Amino acid sequence: MKIRAAVINEAGQNYQIETLQLAEMQPDEVLVKMVASGMCMSDETIRKGGLGVPFPMVPGHEGSGIVEKVGGNVKSFQVGDHVVMSYAYCGQCPSCRTGHPAICNDWSELNLAGVREDGSHTFYKEDGTQVGNFYGHSSFVTHSLTHESNLTKVDEDLDLRLIGPLGCGFLTGSGTVINGLQPTVGSSIAVFGTGAVGLAAMMAAKIQGCSTIIAVDIHDSRLEIAKSLGATHVINSKITDPIEKVNEITNGLGVNYAVDTTGVGPVMKTALTVVAKGGTFAPIAVSENSLEFNPTFDLILMNKSIKGVIMGDGVPQLSIPQLAEFYREGRFAFDQLVKYYSFEDINQAAADSVNGSVIKPILIMDESYSV
Repeated sequence: MKIRAAVINEAGQNYQIETLQLAEMQPDEVLVKMVASGMCMSDETIRKGGLGVPFPMVPGHEGSGIVEKVGGNVKSFQVGDHVVMSYAYCGQCPSCRTGHPAICNDWSELNLAGVREDGSHTFYKEDGTQVGNFYGHSSFVTHSLTHESNLTKVDEDLDLRLIGPLGCGFLTGSGTVINGLQPTVGSSIAVFGTGAVGLAAMMAAKIQGCSTIIAVDIHDSRLEIAKSLGATHVINSKITDPIEKVNEITNGLGVNYAVDTTGVGPVMKTALTVVAKGGTFAPIAVSENSLEFNPTFDLILMNKSIKGVIMGDGVPQLSIPQLAEFYREGRFAFDQLVKYYSFEDINQAAADSVNGSVIKPILIMDESYSV
């Protein structure tokens, strides 16, 4: 089967829309016709050569589409199902069986190796060159082969052009708060960085009942969006010292929780500093930068914690429908953060995401789709 895909042939190159051959379906696979896909900063990390993913490859991991065919061993899906894509997991290891598939023992192999579990590829160029996938599927394509664990069924009245980003960016931000930090009602939180992940964390904090929600960024336009989505206070850290301002807001106590989505070393240190005694800091950006601190003075004497959270510690098949329901209720207005692009304009969409002019670009693969 021939498909169209956005291929990165070498690290640092732009996306190239190419015709690829899709491999034959295996019994445990599902064929999905892609309707749309969000673009995530992880895709930009991949494009530049990060995470060790082999080239050539097809990125994308926030896809949404319609099931066209199912393998003989597939039990959970049927033709016509509307689905959102997320990460792959084995379902058998201790992490998976205790409700934490985001730290599956085989996570790296299933999501970053670029091949199926048996080592074969799903994508091939017309000359036979093997092309790697991402997250066990790749969503920057017109059709994809994937596994049941990658898919979450969603109601057909939800707009498939919109909801793909629930599979990663918005899941990561919201899940960090809901599943990772689990803030108590009336508590305080500061979110550093108001991109898709940060704003999702902030909206989740409001849903969880935090009474003080502080958004920190260097762009006034994004801080205005944060205020409209529930931030009780905003700080432009280019103009105002965030440590002083947080202390002012909290009467010198600091915040119970802090989340950093920037991955910038000094920003992460600031986020840790503003956490109150007994509080918790979650640095969740994919970053090569380090965080330096003194365990005695920065953690022990203050009884602070640093908590790592990957993919919001979410079970996609539970968290994605939960976020969709929050959206229906008007409590998770992620639709205000997106801009749509045609598939062919993927490089412009990527550039707009990197320069910050667009919070969440979404590529449309199937222009004929309608709700």
